[in-house]
Amino acid sequence: MPGATMDMDQDDFGSPAEWGDQQPEDGVLGEEDAQVQQECLQKFSTPDYIMEPSVFNTLMRYFQAGRSPEEVIRLLSDNYTAVAQTINLLAQWLIQTGVEPVQIQETVENHLKDLVMQHFDPRKADSIFTNERATPAWLEQMIAHPTWRDLVYQLMEVHPDCLMLKFTVKLISDAGYQGEITGVVAACQQLEVFSRVLGSSLATILDGGEANLAENLPQFAKMVCHGEHTYLLAQVLMAVLAQEGQRGGAVRRVAQEVQRFAQESGHDASRIPLALGRAASYPRLCQALGAMLSKEALNPADITVLYNLFVTSRDPPPVELIRVPAFLDLFMQSLFKPGARINPDHKHKYIHLLAYAASVVEIWKKNKRLSINQDELKATAKAIETVHNLCCAENTGASELLAELSTLYRCIRFPVVAVGVLTWVNGTVSKPKFFEQHTHPTPVPLALLDEVSTYHPLLHPHVLQLLIKLLETEYPKLDAMKQLKVKKTLLNRMVHLLSCGHVLPVVAYIRRCLEKLDTDLSLIRYFVSEVLDMIIPPYTSDFVRLFLPILENDSIASTLKRAGEHDPVTEFIAHCQSNFMLLD
Repeated sequence: MPGATMDMDQDDFGSPAEWGDQQPEDGVLGEEDAQVQQECLQKFSTPDYIMEPSVFNTLMRYFQAGRSPEEVIRLLSDNYTAVAQTINLLAQWLIQTGVEPVQIQETVENHLKDLVMQHFDPRKADSIFTNERATPAWLEQMIAHPTWRDLVYQLMEVHPDCLMLKFTVKLISDAGYQGEITGVVAACQQLEVFSRVLGSSLATILDGGEANLAENLPQFAKMVCHGEHTYLLAQVLMAVLAQEGQRGGAVRRVAQEVQRFAQESGHDASRIPLALGRAASYPRLCQALGAMLSKEALNPADITVLYNLFVTSRDPPPVELIRVPAFLDLFMQSLFKPGARINPDHKHKYIHLLAYAASVVEIWKKNKRLSINQDELKATAKAIETVHNLCCAENTGASELLAELSTLYRCIRFPVVAVGVLTWVNGTVSKPKFFEQHTHPTPVPLALLDEVSTYHPLLHPHVLQLLIKLLETEYPKLDAMKQLKVKKTLLNRMVHLLSCGHVLPVVAYIRRCLEKLDTDLSLIRYFVSEVLDMIIPPYTSDFVRLFLPILENDSIASTLKRAGEHDPVTEFIAHCQSNFMLLD
């Protein structure tokens, strides 16, 4: 670790001629000089003041006020406690005993960060610029180190109005570190900084794929939704980017997710995207769509307006205007949520409008529509209507659904129907008495869930989320054996989901269950056994990293190992040991 030393050269203090023996000619000090001397003497009396960056200026003031150096030398030497040098000495001793230098440095830095967080005074910090009237050299050196940049971000969240911290954040941004400014307050205090952080964060999300989107989107959305001005600026930027370049669809997806976040946070921001896009050219559409999005509910009057504009018109508006996730979610809740009611006279309008949004294909070039393809519209509408009538009819029971299972399977091939079925299954199996009333090994709703997993990879995360919710639900009115049977049925759905390609998320969840010790071990053993029976080499390193520790757990592997030649547990472990570098 670098030592803290001071070279008191003559260049630092100036020449004696510059200071001069500035004793007053009549031997009497003025009141102002006496006050300056008293202030300086108080500073010289503080511990380790010789280590302070301001010591040179204080010495200059003291000597210019007409005093000799003897008193200064005595005070500075008597109050020199050498804290920094003592720390360096202790660090050298620790290094000699075998402690890694990096570990020592991290310990000291973390302790200093804690002290600064406890004792930071924003008024004193702001006075630095008032007194020095320039950027201190130590500040520019400080922001070159990640540890101290992180300290600035933490302080900014606690003291958002501190001018010194605002300036430091701007310096950090100017130095090219805007990608690491993730704190909402630090990023949103200044327009220039926000613009840089917005661009950097958006590029990170777009370059990382779906997994990166899920990881970074919450913080990004929180930053964008910090205020009305940040939200509007971000949505305007994303609206422009969505219309230009090859990644317009991905940018539009991010903008829609941010809008969803704002809506879930209690803010009605639904009309802003409408005003920024092509919807502004269709005032009736804006009024009808905006009203339903604001109220978060569909109504026959506004649906009729949109139906006439899109389905019956010869020159409909762009279909992208009704492909708003929040709007499509309202259709799913209205058409497929158990217990939802729609006016029968208007139901066909709901169905055809949803089918139009899901199936129509348009080709645009320079804001001019070159073609519109509605070939799949009728088939999609028919599939939606069929599943709606079968699943949501009051007099439809399990036996009727079982008789129409092949019809339901055919309709599920349509993605929009699959989303609707997932909505219906969620509402149906989440009822407290569902598993009490259905004794079939695989109830129809869960069989439909398997079909969704088979044909729609994009819905795999939603299927897994539903299965996790059901698996972690307690069923107090079922005895222990029936509860175990229900949960094995749900695990079978997870195994099927894994077989459809959603491997790592499923295995990662089972691994977490084992680590948390909140799941019956017999269920984990059942899952592992089912997986071992269906997998063969080669395996990816990510799969081995997640699955192998489960097998190596004594409480799992000991009961799974089979006597005889074929032992899948031993075979899997041996294959991993032969083909992968395993770390303890």
